[in-house]
Amino acid sequence: MKKAIILLWALLLALGTALPLASYLVMEQLLGASAPGLADSGAAPAPQSQEPGGLAGLAGAGTEGDNTTVLLQDENSGQTLTLSMRDYLIGAVASEMPVSWPDEALKAQAVACHSYILYCRDHCDDPDGPWLAVDPARRQGCLTDTVLRSYWGTAYEANYARLSALIDQVVGQVLYYDGAPAGASYFAISNGMTEASENVWDTALPYLTAVDSSTDLTAQDYEVTVTLSAEQVSGALGSALGISTDGIDPSAWFGTPSYTPSGYVDSLPVCGQMVKGTALRSALGLRSACFTIQAQGDAFSITTRGYGHGVGLSQWGAKALAKQGKSWIEILAHYFPGTTLDP
Repeated sequence: MKKAIILLWALLLALGTALPLASYLVMEQLLGASAPGLADSGAAPAPQSQEPGGLAGLAGAGTEGDNTTVLLQDENSGQTLTLSMRDYLIGAVASEMPVSWPDEALKAQAVACHSYILYCRDHCDDPDGPWLAVDPARRQGCLTDTVLRSYWGTAYEANYARLSALIDQVVGQVLYYDGAPAGASYFAISNGMTEASENVWDTALPYLTAVDSSTDLTAQDYEVTVTLSAEQVSGALGSALGISTDGIDPSAWFGTPSYTPSGYVDSLPVCGQMVKGTALRSALGLRSACFTIQAQGDAFSITTRGYGHGVGLSQWGAKALAKQGKSWIEILAHYFPGTTLDP
């Protein structure tokens, strides 16, 4: 009886180890080119290959690979989460892109996540504290395994196997600039151009410059219009920016904006005060700093183009480039010019 239990336990352990890879292979064989993402897969360039944009020196997992321990702040529970780099990347990519997206886009996202979290580590105020705040319960920043199981449901095994297999191909890769991990930020959709970092965070980073991302113009929900009441807008201006609208007609609240070279609102007069476009975006909860505002009686019609801060990797753009046959290396070279890949 004891031997039978031991044998059964060993069999279950072996199956548990093999199932994720097996499910991925079975999915690939059964679904073939019709499987989301699999039809667009492409092999990464061979080690030590040179790609456009200066991304070179591909190597296996090194000190920045899956042996690195990542510290995260759970905004919901207040706890510090400790994850291996591999587990962090799986959770981070799952929170940022649908697992059905093209292989090369998912791999580019994984390397961007890896680079960005190390940049956060290197710029923490507390070297022993969490590197980044996330909210797994709201599916923001990084998803824990518990959240992934709930989020994916019955597709958990296949999705986990697919995503982990892709991440294993790039888990040792990090974008560097001037010898340090690059702050490879990312967002959903641009307005057709990405934004220079100094126009959003007041810090100019040479690899976070404006680049073409015109494929974003065809993104789902690229342009969205919302209507906010004058009361809602007035409350937001007061609480977030300390601006009073008392005695001013709503039609005169917003003046003519100036724009950044990428077409995002740089600044505009608000009730006689100059306000940064990024600050107004935050105050009103807008999808993008590329917006237009029109007064309509006691309400405002606000149209945004794009989604997110606009700096770094456009996720929709990465998807589009992957569909065009670009590799993850070429995608990263496009969105982070001047960076290099190092283990």
